[in-house]
Amino acid sequence: MDTKGKVASGIAVALVIILGGSYWHQSTHFNKNTSINGINVGGLTKQAAYDKVAKTKLSNDVYLDGKLIYDGTKVSAGYTSADQNKFKEAMHKQFTLFPSSKARDIRIVPSESNASRTAEMKKAVSSKINNLNTTRKAPVNAKVVWQNGKVTTTKPRKGNQYDQKRLMKQLDQRAYDPTIHLDKLYTQPLGASSSEIQKQKTKLSKLNNRSVTYKVENSSYKLSSKDVLTKVTYEDGKYTFDTHAFKPELKKINKEKATLGKSFKFKTHSGKVIDTAKGGSYGWKISDTKASKTLGNALLNGTKTVEAKDDIYGEGYYTGGLGYGVTANHGLGNTYAEVSIADQHAWFYRDGKEVFSADVVTGKQSSGDATPKGVWYIMYQQSPSVLRGTGDSGKSYTQPVSYWSAFTNGGVGFHDASWRSNWSKSAYLSDGSNGCVNMHPGDAGEAYRAIKVHEPVIVY
Repeated sequence: MDTKGKVASGIAVALVIILGGSYWHQSTHFNKNTSINGINVGGLTKQAAYDKVAKTKLSNDVYLDGKLIYDGTKVSAGYTSADQNKFKEAMHKQFTLFPSSKARDIRIVPSESNASRTAEMKKAVSSKINNLNTTRKAPVNAKVVWQNGKVTTTKPRKGNQYDQKRLMKQLDQRAYDPTIHLDKLYTQPLGASSSEIQKQKTKLSKLNNRSVTYKVENSSYKLSSKDVLTKVTYEDGKYTFDTHAFKPELKKINKEKATLGKSFKFKTHSGKVIDTAKGGSYGWKISDTKASKTLGNALLNGTKTVEAKDDIYGEGYYTGGLGYGVTANHGLGNTYAEVSIADQHAWFYRDGKEVFSADVVTGKQSSGDATPKGVWYIMYQQSPSVLRGTGDSGKSYTQPVSYWSAFTNGGVGFHDASWRSNWSKSAYLSDGSNGCVNMHPGDAGEAYRAIKVHEPVIVY
């Protein structure tokens, strides 16, 4: 073999020896910047590393941002000989063919770990982080806003509240460090490019192409998103919306369709059509609160048509509204009670047919106690009942009656008046009731049975 061949052969042998030695060292010793549960084991064999880690006491002290937030009691880590194989696995995990200076911390849970210790520590640390966050500034996520047909995204703002979720995860990972140091991790706001914000944009952009038909009795109103919605946001799977824009449109609809507080056209017993007094309790109106919710949700959910029936309200004992959808007799229907103050007479109709009528005495006009004109409804009925009020002398009274059908909030209704002796057609002028419709004892029972709760009473 020539000189060159001998040199090459020598180099090869040397390389094999070096590589073999490196492999042996690397496979039996930890890299210099390797630690186990925060304890440096660089350059140690697995046995030496085990011995060092096993004998190290846990202080159970927890620091956050360099400040002690939990002062624990020092205990043994709880390693046993059964854990030695875990150190062998840790060595394989960090193995590199050549020495590495890369920092690496490997987590090993001791076989006799104290679960109650870690549970108590986690509970206390979580509570402490919560308390610290009460005086710290929360981050503000970017937010998508739909307003007047335009979609815009607000800028996120950073805060300095601790990210409790990530810190508690870190505490789990470092629970067996001799002393636990948690990093300064802040809760980060959602940015404009995040998937959640993009989802919000997609959701809200769809509003520009939506409309809903609002059916109010026999009329239909087609409303776009801009007609109903002023401002909309979408966060955590829920919409939040403002419907101030809908107020003028609802005012218009109520003016055209609602009946509450308005005058009714009414065909009297004689066939004459009159305009009733305004302000009675019978009728309905669309509630701004209810309609805004109905229409807003319809637009957000893509519903094409909604009914106004569930959005109405009324006055008196029953606040659900009465007469919605009724078209007969100018919206009053064919079942009602009619009281003529001029005639001092009452008529009771059911399904368009007169079922009973009787002379009555209404409220005394000279004292300002006249029976109120307008369209009311039977609020409730009692038989027998006791009337209570204040007489002309200013003294209170208690008066038993056999039949009582109230039709105003002020306590006006139909009842028998066994004490009355003046039943003349002019009695109401100066000797009338305190406002009620007095009936002969012989008529009151039949009148009571001729009309039911929620049916209209027209007084004119």
